[in-house]
Amino acid sequence: MSILNECQFIFRKLYFCWIHVLKVTSSIVIKKLDILVLRAFIGPFIATFFLTLFVLILQFFWLWIDDFVGKGIDGFVMLRLITYLSATLVPLALPLAVLLSSIMTFGNLGETFELVAIKSAGIGLMRFMRPLLIVAAFLSVLAFLFNNYVIPVANLKMRTLHSDLINKKPAFDLKEGVFYTTIPGFALKVGKKEQDSILHNVIIYEEARTQLQDNMIAARRGVMKVTPDKMFLEFKLQDGWRYQEEGNRNTTNTQFTRLGFKEYKKILDLSALAFNQTSDSVYRNRYEMLNVRQLSIVIDSLDRDTKKVEDRTRSDLQVYLTFNKYLDTGWTKVKAPAVPDSIKSFAQLIPDSLRSSVVDMAASYASSMKSAVEGSSIEYENKRKDLRLHLMTWHEKITMSLAVLVLFLIGAPLGSIVRKGGIGTPVVFAVIFFVIFFLLNNFGKKFVKEDVLTPLGGMWMATFVLVPIGMFLIWKALHDSQLFNKEFYYRVFRGVRKMIAKIRKPKNEVGLATSAVPPSSDDDVA
Repeated sequence: MSILNECQFIFRKLYFCWIHVLKVTSSIVIKKLDILVLRAFIGPFIATFFLTLFVLILQFFWLWIDDFVGKGIDGFVMLRLITYLSATLVPLALPLAVLLSSIMTFGNLGETFELVAIKSAGIGLMRFMRPLLIVAAFLSVLAFLFNNYVIPVANLKMRTLHSDLINKKPAFDLKEGVFYTTIPGFALKVGKKEQDSILHNVIIYEEARTQLQDNMIAARRGVMKVTPDKMFLEFKLQDGWRYQEEGNRNTTNTQFTRLGFKEYKKILDLSALAFNQTSDSVYRNRYEMLNVRQLSIVIDSLDRDTKKVEDRTRSDLQVYLTFNKYLDTGWTKVKAPAVPDSIKSFAQLIPDSLRSSVVDMAASYASSMKSAVEGSSIEYENKRKDLRLHLMTWHEKITMSLAVLVLFLIGAPLGSIVRKGGIGTPVVFAVIFFVIFFLLNNFGKKFVKEDVLTPLGGMWMATFVLVPIGMFLIWKALHDSQLFNKEFYYRVFRGVRKMIAKIRKPKNEVGLATSAVPPSSDDDVA
């Protein structure tokens, strides 16, 4: 009996183990499908992301290359600039990478008929899209965290460094026969330069700081050397003259001195050409450098300040609008005395002796009101503009994050409809939809800045337009639409042409029948 019980126990264990193996096997089959989709997506996504980032960086340097060339910028400084620039461009590169990689992924699977095989196995498109939809949602959340915490710091560092590079003066570059005027207070010119910094026909024109007269040094030869710390420029001149004039140049009472020399040493300060770094606190409080929490605090403060300006302006105008108190409901209306018909204007009611003073007083009141309103209106518009910019940035952090998910909802069904992989057709469609997104987003920002649209309407305009397009493409993909099949459009065109031919054929037959009718008897008599 005990042996039978043990056998039953063993068989029961084997049965449960077999059921568990079947469950694990079925789950592994589903996971293999997810892994297939993820592997097909990750490679194109990484490649397109860094390629897009590289193109956007090149676009930046194409626009600002004139501000960097010829300034002797250190390689480490340029590496810092590229690092900060890359971080600021991630919110724009990420949606484009997701769009292009999703089109390429589903296009490759459709082109190799893997998508058809999966659908024939009873797996729907939405189930097939689920792993990438989860990845897109994760990237969207990651993009929001990046926009909220990394982008403000990157914008601050980027803005400060970019401003320093723009304000930096060009590096020292002395050319033959050309005055070099970058060093403050000096103008340098050499007739000829040789190797080892040997100069000929050197002219140093010096502007006097305390007087109106200028000084000049001219030498036949010289040697130029920059100190190791690149802070000073040293000239060792030979066989020349120094010309100096003291006094006001506008008078004739000046003292002129001419000094000849065999050797003369002149040192110029190059600190003005050095790269000076601005403190981050200069741009710290700008709206681009704030996260969502800081933006919310500033928005509440600006909203209160705007209302305070409105209340203050209203109270200031009450002094000039004394008749407003008669509009109070607590006052009793009385019937005004009748005005004779001879009175045609209000000015006729004012006595001639008081008319001039009344007009002057009214003009003074109007001028005072205008000044008060103009001052308050400028402050009010500045407050409202700051409020719009902060609200625009607050909404932009959310919309740029959702753009990853929105463009995926366009790219995935579009790739399954197009069924073309590689970098040909997918790139064309990706560029088209990204340009639409980019233009709508930029137009929205411009409209918000110009107070044409509210921050909500302007910053969400691209999302409101692209989400219906994504839903339409998903619906078409679920029904195996031939939206981009040229044979489908050829058949439609051929059907329309046949229909037009059928419509025109009865008209031609009627025309022929009319022309074939014999003449009437009246015509014969005539």
